[in-house]
Amino acid sequence: MDEEVWLGLDLGTQSARALAVTATGEPVGEGSAPLTSRRDGPRHEQDPEAWFGALARASRAAVRGLGAAPRGVALCATSGTVLLVDAATGAPRTAGLMYDDTRAAADADRANQAGGEVWAALGYRMQPSWGLPKLLWLLRERPALVPGARLAHQADLVTRRLVGHAVPADTSHALKTGYDLRRDRWPHEVLAELGVPDEVLPEVVLSGTRLGTVCAQAAAATGIPAGTPVIAGMTDGCAAQLGAGALRVGDWNSVLGTTLVLKGVTERLLRDPAGVVYSHRAPDGGWLPGGASSVGAGAISASFPGRDLEALGRRAAAREPAGVVAYPLVSRGERFPFTAPQAEGFLLGTPADEVDAYAALLQGVAFVERLCFDYLDLLGAPTGGELSLTGGGTRSRYWCQLRADVLGRPVRLPEQAEAALGMAVLAASAVTGRPAAEVAGAMVHVREVLQPRPDRAGRFRAPYLRLVDELAGRGWLAPEVAAHARARASR
Repeated sequence: MDEEVWLGLDLGTQSARALAVTATGEPVGEGSAPLTSRRDGPRHEQDPEAWFGALARASRAAVRGLGAAPRGVALCATSGTVLLVDAATGAPRTAGLMYDDTRAAADADRANQAGGEVWAALGYRMQPSWGLPKLLWLLRERPALVPGARLAHQADLVTRRLVGHAVPADTSHALKTGYDLRRDRWPHEVLAELGVPDEVLPEVVLSGTRLGTVCAQAAAATGIPAGTPVIAGMTDGCAAQLGAGALRVGDWNSVLGTTLVLKGVTERLLRDPAGVVYSHRAPDGGWLPGGASSVGAGAISASFPGRDLEALGRRAAAREPAGVVAYPLVSRGERFPFTAPQAEGFLLGTPADEVDAYAALLQGVAFVERLCFDYLDLLGAPTGGELSLTGGGTRSRYWCQLRADVLGRPVRLPEQAEAALGMAVLAASAVTGRPAAEVAGAMVHVREVLQPRPDRAGRFRAPYLRLVDELAGRGWLAPEVAAHARARASR
């Protein structure tokens, strides 16, 4: 094979993934390796030493047998996962505090009191699971480990080992740690008030910047040839957006896995007074607004473990709408389209049988997805472009059709949209100097476009509004958001 090859790496929660593709998006090598977590109430940790090892095993499988060496590699990781490392060696000093670790709730309040004006100008509020509150928690709870330490995002630890020396963080992973994307600097005045020493903070560069090349030691471990350019990556949500090709203003990508993540493209920074929606910088310029809900397929796997979900889905197709309304929260607390740490999943009514309960969960996720778009519309975000559906939830064609029906709009199902593909897109864009949207246009292929079924248009209106009313009645959903959702439903 003499065609150019690009390598994308994805460091997820349950596994590490590597994907090698050609310039036309043809997969020519792939690999994966499992990861394990430690969970205890609000705590969620991983062993940072396991990250590079898992990626090394995945990479060796992906590049084995390639006829051409990869021309570049980029890495994505979970958003908001941080730790302290030794500044001189890069060795971990703490466990990795994962993206949904919420033990730093009090520190999030401190961060919002000190930096509220800065965060508001960027369109968000700090949340307990974000990087800065967790950094404050580490500084407070692990003071003996701070001298000579540096903050590292999950991706930073791995890219440092790939190139063999200290590397800057990227703007995408640094966003939730408080990096000011408007001024392109750390807000030192706010961080000083919070007691964050300057020497703890890494340098930051724009996603798509060349960090160095794969060193000999990393090449031996990963199989990636020494000298391969290493490109500063993005968070997993942004990477999935690139992998879906949703890179033009008004386009959106909805990633349905354990939880639900929406990412779009705007020309200007989208500001959200409630701090629910936040925006990354796009590699081609512009902004990538979005939010992460705690609703998702995780609630389904928890309620129906080990079951044939495809068979249940076929039976659920006859229950439109279901006899009950579900708010299928994966764990306590919601982040998007509203912030409610006290939120819990619920059912309105008693299911007639397990099929009714299953149908309600599928529909409940689709209703929350619709509410997310209602919220984005209220903020003034352009939402009329193409909508791509990605993530594990797309394995159910029925669920994809249901979501098109509930949303009342066509949905694109990419042939192979995943975060690792998005990082291959970014690596190719950075090395060749071509716009990411142009590269994605060649690499990303659409398997199918599902149109909303006309006879379903009004079928889900009543249960959707019942969920909206219940969320508002519990005080979780703001009255103006509920009113906007009702107004859009009546059109």
